[in-house]
Amino acid sequence: MEVQQLISGARDAVSVKRVYGDPYEKNGLTVIPAATVRGGGGIGVGEGEGEGDVASNKGGGFGLMARPSGAWIIADGHVAWRPAIDVNRIVMGGQLVALTAIVVTGRILLAHSRRRASLLDLVPDLQALRPLQRRMSRLARNLPR
Repeated sequence: MEVQQLISGARDAVSVKRVYGDPYEKNGLTVIPAATVRGGGGIGVGEGEGEGDVASNKGGGFGLMARPSGAWIIADGHVAWRPAIDVNRIVMGGQLVALTAIVVTGRILLAHSRRRASLLDLVPDLQALRPLQRRMSRLARNLPR
Protein backbone atom coordinates (compact mmCIF):
# COMPACT_ATOMS: atom_id res chain seq x y z
CA MET A 1 0.00 0.00 0.00
CA GLU A 2 1.36 3.37 -0.96
CA VAL A 3 1.64 6.20 1.55
CA GLN A 4 -0.83 8.36 -0.38
CA GLN A 5 -3.39 5.54 -0.35
CA LEU A 6 -3.00 5.18 3.43
CA ILE A 7 -3.45 8.90 4.00
CA SER A 8 -6.46 8.98 1.68
CA GLY A 9 -8.04 6.02 3.49
CA ALA A 10 -7.44 7.66 6.87
CA ARG A 11 -8.99 10.92 5.65
CA ASP A 12 -12.07 9.03 4.45
CA ALA A 13 -12.32 7.07 7.70
CA VAL A 14 -12.20 10.13 9.96
CA SER A 15 -15.20 12.06 8.76
CA VAL A 16 -18.30 13.61 10.24
CA LYS A 17 -20.27 10.52 9.13
CA ARG A 18 -18.31 8.48 11.69
CA VAL A 19 -19.26 10.87 14.49
CA TYR A 20 -22.91 11.58 13.62
CA GLY A 21 -25.09 8.84 12.21
CA ASP A 22 -28.02 9.21 9.85
CA PRO A 23 -31.02 10.88 11.50
CA TYR A 24 -34.06 8.76 12.34
CA GLU A 25 -37.48 10.35 12.21
CA LYS A 26 -40.69 8.91 13.64
CA ASN A 27 -43.87 10.54 14.96
CA GLY A 28 -42.41 14.05 14.77
CA LEU A 29 -39.33 13.06 16.78
CA THR A 30 -35.88 13.17 15.18
CA VAL A 31 -32.94 11.25 16.68
CA ILE A 32 -29.35 11.88 15.54
CA PRO A 33 -26.94 9.32 17.06
CA ALA A 34 -23.44 10.49 17.97
CA ALA A 35 -20.21 8.65 18.72
CA THR A 36 -16.74 9.40 20.00
CA VAL A 37 -14.21 8.42 17.35
CA ARG A 38 -10.47 8.02 17.96
CA GLY A 39 -7.84 6.97 15.50
CA GLY A 40 -4.13 6.58 15.01
CA GLY A 41 -1.74 5.60 12.34
CA GLY A 42 1.87 5.15 11.48
CA ILE A 43 4.15 4.85 8.51
CA GLY A 44 7.66 3.47 8.31
CA VAL A 45 10.33 3.34 5.64
CA GLY A 46 13.56 1.43 5.90
CA GLU A 47 16.61 1.11 3.72
CA GLY A 48 19.28 -1.51 3.99
CA GLU A 49 22.30 -2.74 2.17
CA GLY A 50 21.59 -5.04 -0.72
CA GLU A 51 19.85 -5.09 -4.03
CA GLY A 52 16.24 -5.08 -5.16
CA ASP A 53 13.33 -5.34 -2.72
CA VAL A 54 15.64 -6.29 0.15
CA ALA A 55 17.32 -2.88 -0.02
CA SER A 56 14.22 -0.87 0.98
CA ASN A 57 10.91 -1.62 2.65
CA LYS A 58 8.01 0.51 3.70
CA GLY A 59 4.74 -0.03 5.48
CA GLY A 60 2.06 1.56 7.54
CA GLY A 61 -1.24 1.10 9.25
CA PHE A 62 -4.25 2.93 10.61
CA GLY A 63 -6.82 2.06 13.25
CA LEU A 64 -10.09 3.51 14.52
CA MET A 65 -12.12 3.06 17.66
CA ALA A 66 -15.67 4.36 18.08
CA ARG A 67 -17.97 4.36 21.11
CA PRO A 68 -21.53 5.62 21.26
CA SER A 69 -21.65 8.85 23.24
CA GLY A 70 -25.33 9.77 22.99
CA ALA A 71 -27.94 11.23 20.70
CA TRP A 72 -29.45 14.58 19.81
CA ILE A 73 -33.23 14.49 20.21
CA ILE A 74 -35.25 17.05 18.24
CA ALA A 75 -38.93 17.32 19.19
CA ASP A 76 -41.32 20.24 18.65
CA GLY A 77 -38.47 22.59 17.74
CA HIS A 78 -36.56 21.84 20.96
CA VAL A 79 -33.18 20.13 20.91
CA ALA A 80 -31.91 17.97 23.78
CA TRP A 81 -28.76 15.92 24.28
CA ARG A 82 -29.20 12.43 25.78
CA PRO A 83 -25.92 10.79 26.77
CA ALA A 84 -25.43 7.07 26.25
CA ILE A 85 -24.98 5.12 29.49
CA ASP A 86 -22.10 2.65 29.36
CA VAL A 87 -22.92 0.12 32.08
CA ASN A 88 -19.58 -1.66 31.64
CA ARG A 89 -17.71 1.53 32.53
CA ILE A 90 -19.90 2.06 35.60
CA VAL A 91 -19.30 -1.51 36.80
CA MET A 92 -15.54 -1.20 36.17
CA GLY A 93 -15.44 2.06 38.13
CA GLY A 94 -17.27 0.44 41.05
CA GLN A 95 -14.85 -2.48 41.03
CA LEU A 96 -11.85 -0.14 41.03
CA VAL A 97 -13.27 1.83 43.98
CA ALA A 98 -13.96 -1.40 45.90
CA LEU A 99 -10.49 -2.79 45.18
CA THR A 100 -8.87 0.46 46.30
CA ALA A 101 -10.92 0.44 49.51
CA ILE A 102 -9.92 -3.16 50.26
CA VAL A 103 -6.21 -2.48 49.68
CA VAL A 104 -6.20 0.73 51.73
CA THR A 105 -8.12 -0.90 54.59
CA GLY A 106 -5.71 -3.84 54.60
CA ARG A 107 -2.69 -1.56 54.72
CA ILE A 108 -4.20 0.49 57.57
CA LEU A 109 -4.97 -2.65 59.58
CA LEU A 110 -1.50 -4.04 58.95
CA ALA A 111 0.17 -0.82 60.08
CA HIS A 112 -2.08 -0.65 63.13
CA SER A 113 -1.32 -4.25 64.14
CA ARG A 114 2.44 -3.64 63.90
CA ARG A 115 2.24 -0.50 66.06
CA ARG A 116 0.08 -1.96 68.82
CA ALA A 117 2.06 -2.87 71.94
CA SER A 118 1.21 -5.68 74.32
CA LEU A 119 -1.08 -4.85 77.21
CA LEU A 120 1.60 -6.04 79.63
CA ASP A 121 4.08 -3.54 78.13
CA LEU A 122 1.65 -0.67 78.50
CA VAL A 123 0.71 -1.20 82.17
CA PRO A 124 3.70 -1.46 84.52
CA ASP A 125 1.69 -3.17 87.28
CA LEU A 126 0.80 -6.02 84.96
CA GLN A 127 4.47 -6.80 84.24
CA ALA A 128 4.63 -8.50 87.59
CA LEU A 129 2.09 -11.00 86.29
CA ARG A 130 4.40 -12.25 83.54
CA PRO A 131 6.26 -14.82 85.70
CA LEU A 132 2.92 -16.01 86.99
CA GLN A 133 1.68 -16.40 83.43
CA ARG A 134 4.73 -18.56 82.59
CA ARG A 135 4.19 -20.75 85.64
CA MET A 136 0.53 -21.21 84.76
CA SER A 137 1.36 -22.28 81.22
CA ARG A 138 3.90 -24.83 82.55
CA LEU A 139 1.36 -26.19 85.00
CA ALA A 140 -1.24 -26.49 82.27
CA ARG A 141 1.20 -28.54 80.15
CA ASN A 142 1.90 -30.93 83.06
CA LEU A 143 -1.76 -31.65 83.84
CA PRO A 144 -2.87 -35.22 83.10
CA ARG A 145 -5.08 -35.61 80.11
